[in-house]
Amino acid sequence: MNTSGKILAAVAAGIAAGAVLGILFAPDKGSETRRKLNEKGKHFADNLKDNLQKGKEKMNAFKEDIEKRMKENIEEFS
Repeated sequence: MNTSGKILAAVAAGIAAGAVLGILFAPDKGSETRRKLNEKGKHFADNLKDNLQKGKEKMNAFKEDIEKRMKENIEEFS
């Protein structure tokens, strides 16, 4: 994992920890706190899934661009 990936992972972990601590220290009933944690967890998972999909799409586009350029260069030098 590169440096920017590590930084993003650390930021995401910090955000998640802050959200959990904020909910745990809120003056709600236990059932309400569990419901909120469940909602936040689903929201976090959905966002992570969307971001991973976007990253995968960008990587595929990058790969296709590199392949295209390589083919063009091979044809040019052949």
